Amino acid sequence: MDASRELITAWSYGLAGGVYGVFALYLAAGWQAGRRRRYLCVAMLLSALWGIAGMAYALTGLSVFLAGNLLGDLLRFGAWYFFLIILLGPESPDDREMARRLRLFRTTAVALLAVGLLAQFLIPLAPSLPFSPHRLVLLISLGTTVFALLLVEQLFRNAVPDSRWNIKPLCIGLGGAVLFDLYLYSDALLFNRIDADAFAIRGFVHALVVPLVVLSTLRSHDWKNRVVLSQRAALQSASLVAVGIYLLFVAAAGYYVRYFGGEWGRAFQLALLFASLLLLGILALSASVRARLRVFIGKHFFRYRYDYRDEWLRFTSVLSSQDEFSTMGEHVIKGLAEMVESPAGALWLKDPSGRFHAQAAAWNMPPAMDTEEVTSSLTTFLSERNWVIDLEEYRAQPGRYAGLHLPEWLSRIPNAWLLVPLASGDGMIGFVILATARTQLDINWEVIDLLKTAGRQAGAFLGQMQATEALLEARKFDAFNRMSAFVVHDLKNIVAQLSLMLKNAERHRDNPEFQKDMLMTVEHSVDRMRQLMMQLREGATPIEGPRGVDLGDAIRRIQSARAGQGRVVETRLCDGKVVAKGHEDRVERVIGHVVQNALDATEHGGRVWVSLQRQPEFAVVEVGDTGHGMSPEFIRERLFKPFQTTKASGMGIGAYESFQYIQEIGGKVTVESEVDAGTRVTLWLPYVDKGTEMNSDARSEGERQ
Repeated sequence: MDASRELITAWSYGLAGGVYGVFALYLAAGWQAGRRRRYLCVAMLLSALWGIAGMAYALTGLSVFLAGNLLGDLLRFGAWYFFLIILLGPESPDDREMARRLRLFRTTAVALLAVGLLAQFLIPLAPSLPFSPHRLVLLISLGTTVFALLLVEQLFRNAVPDSRWNIKPLCIGLGGAVLFDLYLYSDALLFNRIDADAFAIRGFVHALVVPLVVLSTLRSHDWKNRVVLSQRAALQSASLVAVGIYLLFVAAAGYYVRYFGGEWGRAFQLALLFASLLLLGILALSASVRARLRVFIGKHFFRYRYDYRDEWLRFTSVLSSQDEFSTMGEHVIKGLAEMVESPAGALWLKDPSGRFHAQAAAWNMPPAMDTEEVTSSLTTFLSERNWVIDLEEYRAQPGRYAGLHLPEWLSRIPNAWLLVPLASGDGMIGFVILATARTQLDINWEVIDLLKTAGRQAGAFLGQMQATEALLEARKFDAFNRMSAFVVHDLKNIVAQLSLMLKNAERHRDNPEFQKDMLMTVEHSVDRMRQLMMQLREGATPIEGPRGVDLGDAIRRIQSARAGQGRVVETRLCDGKVVAKGHEDRVERVIGHVVQNALDATEHGGRVWVSLQRQPEFAVVEVGDTGHGMSPEFIRERLFKPFQTTKASGMGIGAYESFQYIQEIGGKVTVESEVDAGTRVTLWLPYVDKGTEMNSDARSEGERQ
């Protein structure tokens, strides 16, 4: 070591020893606070001694201080082991599963410490031994860091959410320091030398852990921590252990390849390292390997195979995240398949006609055009018994499925394994076929119950989606039918006008004025029918927004049209131009409809009038007559409802459409009527804003030019 590096090393380990020692004294002052606090105090004290020994070695270069540093390193790891194992301890003594795992952790910790101590005591005997005890020390050191990382990961992942906030700083600090040591020892094993720079700053790295441990101590007080071991955490921990063991094996193999490889040793070592990392990546990404490991852990380490909380949250999240029925089917298959490690599946749903089941979705399976009648043996069996059918069991022992005869098309599906019924309400809406699992999986009562329950939930979701789709389709048809009713109503009025014109044509065919009016009526009818066709094609809502409508001109046109039919409509218009908000053709149609109803309800000789007035916020159009009138009950309960009318040939659409449109543009309609005394209908139309009125005037002027 050169002088500058020795100085950095001394400061590094001295700082670590100092901060660990100060915190150890603080903890020693509260020695009676609890067992966890005492274990933490011991870990801090041993860490302080390790740091002081490292500083002494850097300053003096004596091997006795190096041996003290190595021994202190091993002992402080042991103290941290037992502190973490104490934190992992369950609150309830009845948790036998957790107690068994803690015994395994303690046994592993004692074994690592014993082998590590033995390796260090063998270092003075190195010349007389057939192997290198230094390599053994490095190998054991790497194993201790992997096991420490495992305990930290177990503590963080198994802590319940309300206590995870307390231990998070501790886990971050210890995890970071252990990862640094993992790099240091891995590098030493691979290249047979200690990285001097990493060794020099190791004390600084471990000194940074102390503030995080202090923060966790202040948060946790007596370090009580509820821990719940989940299968997911066990799987990740087992994966971490397997990776650690694999890396230890690779490090040992790399050393011996380099040792016996001669001048090609380094090249062989690099080739082995690349091939090992490549193999590790393949194994880590292999779904089959993960499935085998998951089944092994669930079978040998847990009373139940599944972590039902995680399974249900995951499955519910999969179902509720889908908005379209077309994608829902595939995700139902995936959700059920993941429960049994199946790589493929297909969904059969009942046809809307209710006569058969057909394939609605497939995942990693070829599409099939086959159908299954609802009265077949398979669907009847699933509906009546709601069983999960194990096809392998059926082929081996068909007697267990008495009365079941599988269809021929099912035998053509590759690797068909399980049939899961999907129930919705009192009936079955379909079933899912799953392919053979990636690994050997025993289909016991737990697997069957989980699939049956998940199938019921999936069936309920699919049934709800089908009902929603049907409701949306019904609403679309309802909107189309309502729009069609409006169009038919307007066509009826046009037909009535043309019929009246033809009725008078024979008598007035030589009258030039009548011919002129007839041509105008035909032209107006053609334009109106063209608008109706456009409305039917593009929807009930006009393409353009509301704009200014000159109510005086509209009323005069209505008066002229009714005069051509032989009816007199009196008008009382205010002075000046009154412009209301709306669509010109629709506003004129609404007023014309009200006028026509007044004429229909009034015998010849009676009066029908239209008046136009200005109010502060509305233009008021009043249509009155001295006709038959309406009862208060009819006005209140039937007048503005569709398909309600007092006319023998009426459809009951015009009043409803008029009322809806006036409300759309921000107006209102009031009705005053008395039987055999007449009716007064008042339309309150909002004024158009000035900008829209100017645009309307500009367009009208442009059209005139």
